[in-house]
Order: sequence, then C-alpha cells, then structure tokens
Amino acid sequence: MSQTRTVAVFTGNRAEYGLQFPILRAIAADPRLEYKLIVGGAHLQEDFGRTVAEIANDGFHVAAEVQMTMRQDTLMATAEAIGTGIVSLASVLDEMRPDFLVVYGDRYEGLAAMIAGTQMSIPTGHIEGGDYTEGGALDDSVRHAMTKLAHLHFATNKQAAERIRRLGEEHWRIFVVGQPSLDLIDAGEFASPQDLEADLGLDPTRPIVLFCQHSVATEADLAIEQVEPSLEALKALAADGMQVIVTYPNNDAGGRRIIERLESLRGSTDVQVHPSLGRWRFHGVLNLIGRVGRGAFVGNSSAGIKETPVFGCPVVNIGPRQQGRLRADNVLDVPYDAAVIASAVRRATYDEAFREQCQTCSNPYGAGDAGAQIAEVLATMPLDMRLIQKRMTY
Repeated sequence: MSQTRTVAVFTGNRAEYGLQFPILRAIAADPRLEYKLIVGGAHLQEDFGRTVAEIANDGFHVAAEVQMTMRQDTLMATAEAIGTGIVSLASVLDEMRPDFLVVYGDRYEGLAAMIAGTQMSIPTGHIEGGDYTEGGALDDSVRHAMTKLAHLHFATNKQAAERIRRLGEEHWRIFVVGQPSLDLIDAGEFASPQDLEADLGLDPTRPIVLFCQHSVATEADLAIEQVEPSLEALKALAADGMQVIVTYPNNDAGGRRIIERLESLRGSTDVQVHPSLGRWRFHGVLNLIGRVGRGAFVGNSSAGIKETPVFGCPVVNIGPRQQGRLRADNVLDVPYDAAVIASAVRRATYDEAFREQCQTCSNPYGAGDAGAQIAEVLATMPLDMRLIQKRMTY
C-alpha cells in the first residue's frame, strides 16, 4: 500500500480560509492524503476577530500557528511581516517536512509561505493564480510572483489558466478547477433565512445591504478618504429602512484606519458591525439578498465578484480595486461618491430588470467540485525532480 502524503496548507486571513475550507475537507476525506494546517496573520489577531476560533469550530486541527503581525498600519510594516513570516514558516516547514504545501491567492501572508516553501524545495501548489485585477496593483504583482514560484497551478477559470501559460509555465502543471468556495454553496452549506433571523435579527421581507470595503494597498494613505463616501451612503440607506451589515476589511496597510471609521456606525439604527461573519453566515446573507429577499453586496471585495453570481446577488463594486477582474453581469461599478453608491444600491434592490439579469447571469468560476479535483492532483502527481525543477516554455 502506498504511503500517505502529507499536505501542509497555509492560511493567513478569514477570507482566504473560507475559500480553502473545501480543499481542506477534500484532503481530510482522501485516505491517500493527510493535512497539516498552518495558521498565521490576521487569524491570530484579536482586533481582526481572532478567526482561528472559526477554524477550530469547523473541526480542523491546527498543526502550527505562525505570528506575522503588522506592528503598524503601513506598507513598511507589511514588508516586515513578510520577512518575519518567511523565517517563522521556514522553521515550521522544516520540522513538518510535508510532501506538498498549498497556498492561496495574492496576499503578503501567502507570499511569505510561498517563498519559504519553494526555497526549501517543497512542491508547492498555488490556488487562484492567473487572475487579473489591474486596480489591485500590489495584488496582481504578488499573485504573478507566486505563480512563478509555484510548482502546481490551480486556476479558477480558463482565462486565468491561459495567463499562467503565457507566464511561461508548463501546461502539465496547470489545472482549471474553478472557485473552491462554490463547492460549499453548491452543496447548500450556508445559513438559512431562519438561522439569520435568529442569529442576526434579519427580516427577509426588508432589503439587506452587506458591506465590506478593503484598503487599496498602493493608496493606503487614502483609506479614510475612500471609505467615507461609503459610510455616508450606508447611513442614508439605513435611514430608508434597509438593514445594513458591515464587516471589517483585511489587515492590509490602511485597514485599521477603516475599522476605526466603521466602529463609529455602532449604535446606528438598522446597522450592525461585525469583525467577521464567518463563511456560514456570509454565504447565508448573500443567499438571503439574492434568492430570498432584496438588497446588494456593497464594497470592493473579490467575494463580490466571485461568490455572488451563484446566488443571483446584485453587487455594487466601489472604486478600482477589482477593475479588470473577470465577472458576471450582476455587478454595478461606481466611484467613491456617496450619492452614486446609494443610487446604485437602490437600483440593485428595486430595478426588476437588473435583478432578473442578476438571477440569470452566467457564473464564469466553475461547477462546485474544486476541492475534489485539487485533492486528486495532490494524491497522484509524481513526486520527482521534474516537479521541482521548473522550465520556461519560451
């Protein structure tokens, strides 16, 4: 009988973990594989909700915790966090000695894990490479750098896979698996309207606005200026009788400044502020907005682009952060302008033609079986020097 392969999986923030959950579950269910979960970054920070508790509640064992806290809300602190993260992760990986390392996305925490793993010749799989978001600036640079370091590429769509090929990656390393979070949505694993009524007090007969706006890394000093119009719009929508749910941004440079402004909304009628909803409630609210009631997802999160179409949930996308990203026809793009934001939310809520467009739009991000596809590759890919020694295709 062949030996079980150990797969180290790194997660550094709540959004990334929600996307990795189906992968972890698929690995855990495969007798050929064993996962070792490494947790770091915002998961361990109290001021970002200490979401490592969510991981424990899901039943996953955390093999190691890695501190990579940002001391300040600056780009320099981000660079420092990458450096300390590389050192800490290298120590953990040296002790763990996994057969594979799996890293998600385009964030600085993942870059630290990718550098540590690949420099130690650990075969490393990268999820969501090849995506394109010209408004994200640093996100694109980090994502493509991680692609060039990784040994295996799990793309969420065909366009992304083609970009990976054009970066010079060998075709046999690239797999189009779709968006992993769709696995859970396809299986109906999210909070029901009844759960959300009991837990969050949401009335499905009244419009709901779910808000998440991150800082733009290259414009961190403008974080407050960019979020203020959104807050003004949220107050106006709440005054109109809409139920507003606000969640914290990522722990990027500028994020803490946004959080300070979000906290000023506490106590406002029909406005709730949560550090994190968790995957179960987050998807449940998207379902409530799109399939059951009315409203919109508002902000600049990639979740608004990738996870809303399957629910038929309208999106009001603010600013340039997601500019250029592949999307369905459920997105309204708006500038940092309170009146325009509020107007777009009202259109998303009450315009029947647009809501019908959202309900029938095509989702470009897969069929809901990404976890199983990734686990199969990890279980069967030959572990040899061909995997480690990369070649350029041009």
